[in-house]
Amino acid sequence: MPIKLEKSTEKHLLTSIQRFFSEELEEKIGDLKAMRVLDFCLKEIAPRVYNQAIQDAQSYIQDKTSELGDARYEPESVYWKTK
Repeated sequence: MPIKLEKSTEKHLLTSIQRFFSEELEEKIGDLKAMRVLDFCLKEIAPRVYNQAIQDAQSYIQDKTSELGDARYEPESVYWKTK
């Protein structure tokens, strides 16, 4: 599933990439190069991060649902036992 960004997000990321190149690598890049870097990241890096995030969320949910068995047990049909 390709990752689609909203235009505002894409614009923000392109600006951030350009700033990174300027401040960290002391190289100015234009919109086209920034778009190619973003496209590379979305195709090569983002899917791995996404898959890991899904795996982490799945593991977290499984851990939490397995704890439901440890939840305090409430006895049933106790109304008449207290009378």
